Amino acid sequence: MTRVRRPNLTATEKVAILREVLLERRPVSEVCERHRIQPSQYYTWQKQLFEGGAAAFGRDATAEQARAQREIEALTARLATKDAVIADISQEYVQLKKAHGAL
Repeated sequence: MTRVRRPNLTATEKVAILREVLLERRPVSEVCERHRIQPSQYYTWQKQLFEGGAAAFGRDATAEQARAQREIEALTARLATKDAVIADISQEYVQLKKAHGAL
Protein backbone atom coordinates (compact mmCIF):
# COMPACT_ATOMS: atom_id res chain seq x y z
CA MET A 1 0.00 0.00 0.00
CA THR A 2 1.46 3.35 -1.02
CA ARG A 3 1.29 6.17 1.43
CA VAL A 4 -0.10 9.48 0.20
CA ARG A 5 1.68 12.42 1.77
CA ARG A 6 -0.27 15.53 2.48
CA PRO A 7 1.54 18.72 1.49
CA ASN A 8 2.71 20.97 4.31
CA LEU A 9 0.07 23.35 5.51
CA THR A 10 0.72 27.06 5.72
CA ALA A 11 0.63 28.89 9.03
CA THR A 12 -2.69 30.45 8.03
CA GLU A 13 -4.21 27.03 7.35
CA LYS A 14 -2.95 25.70 10.68
CA VAL A 15 -4.47 28.64 12.54
CA ALA A 16 -7.76 28.09 10.71
CA ILE A 17 -7.79 24.45 11.85
CA LEU A 18 -7.01 25.45 15.44
CA ARG A 19 -9.70 28.10 15.27
CA GLU A 20 -12.33 25.54 14.28
CA VAL A 21 -11.73 23.60 17.48
CA LEU A 22 -10.97 26.42 19.89
CA LEU A 23 -13.49 29.05 18.82
CA GLU A 24 -16.12 27.18 16.86
CA ARG A 25 -16.08 24.33 19.39
CA ARG A 26 -15.94 21.53 16.84
CA PRO A 27 -14.63 18.13 18.01
CA VAL A 28 -10.91 17.59 17.45
CA SER A 29 -11.50 14.18 15.88
CA GLU A 30 -13.97 15.61 13.34
CA VAL A 31 -11.71 18.50 12.35
CA CYS A 32 -8.64 16.28 12.08
CA GLU A 33 -10.49 13.75 9.94
CA ARG A 34 -11.80 16.44 7.60
CA HIS A 35 -8.34 17.97 7.14
CA ARG A 36 -6.61 14.58 7.02
CA ILE A 37 -4.25 15.24 9.92
CA GLN A 38 -3.48 13.21 13.02
CA PRO A 39 -4.88 14.45 16.32
CA SER A 40 -1.34 14.39 17.69
CA GLN A 41 -0.39 16.88 14.97
CA TYR A 42 -3.27 19.11 15.99
CA TYR A 43 -2.15 19.07 19.63
CA THR A 44 1.44 19.86 18.59
CA TRP A 45 0.21 22.93 16.69
CA GLN A 46 -1.94 23.95 19.66
CA LYS A 47 1.05 23.70 21.98
CA GLN A 48 3.16 25.77 19.57
CA LEU A 49 0.41 28.37 19.36
CA PHE A 50 0.18 28.82 23.10
CA GLU A 51 3.93 28.76 23.65
CA GLY A 52 4.51 31.28 20.87
CA GLY A 53 1.51 33.44 21.74
CA ALA A 54 3.36 35.41 24.41
CA ALA A 55 6.18 36.14 21.98
CA ALA A 56 3.68 37.39 19.41
CA PHE A 57 2.23 39.88 21.90
CA GLY A 58 5.70 40.86 23.05
CA ARG A 59 6.79 41.68 19.53
CA ASP A 60 3.74 43.89 19.01
CA ALA A 61 4.50 45.88 22.15
CA THR A 62 8.16 46.18 21.21
CA ALA A 63 7.32 47.24 17.67
CA GLU A 64 4.85 49.81 19.00
CA GLN A 65 7.48 51.20 21.38
CA ALA A 66 10.04 51.41 18.57
CA ARG A 67 7.52 53.20 16.34
CA ALA A 68 6.68 55.65 19.12
CA GLN A 69 10.38 56.29 19.78
CA ARG A 70 11.01 57.01 16.07
CA GLU A 71 8.06 59.40 16.05
CA ILE A 72 9.37 61.19 19.15
CA GLU A 73 12.81 61.55 17.57
CA ALA A 74 11.31 62.92 14.35
CA LEU A 75 9.17 65.43 16.24
CA THR A 76 12.13 66.48 18.39
CA ALA A 77 14.22 67.11 15.28
CA ARG A 78 11.36 69.06 13.70
CA LEU A 79 10.98 71.17 16.86
CA ALA A 80 14.73 71.89 16.94
CA THR A 81 14.58 73.07 13.31
CA LYS A 82 11.57 75.25 14.09
CA ASP A 83 13.38 76.78 17.11
CA ALA A 84 16.42 77.56 14.96
CA VAL A 85 14.28 79.26 12.32
CA ILE A 86 12.47 81.33 14.96
CA ALA A 87 15.80 82.36 16.49
CA ASP A 88 17.14 83.44 13.07
CA ILE A 89 14.00 85.43 12.26
CA SER A 90 13.99 87.08 15.70
CA GLN A 91 17.64 88.07 15.33
CA GLU A 92 17.01 89.50 11.87
CA TYR A 93 13.98 91.41 13.20
CA VAL A 94 16.01 92.99 16.00
CA GLN A 95 18.78 93.97 13.56
CA LEU A 96 16.28 95.58 11.18
CA LYS A 97 14.67 97.53 14.02
CA LYS A 98 18.11 98.78 15.12
CA ALA A 99 19.01 99.72 11.56
CA HIS A 100 15.88 101.80 11.17
CA GLY A 101 16.24 103.47 14.55
CA ALA A 102 13.21 101.87 16.14
CA LEU A 103 15.12 100.81 19.24
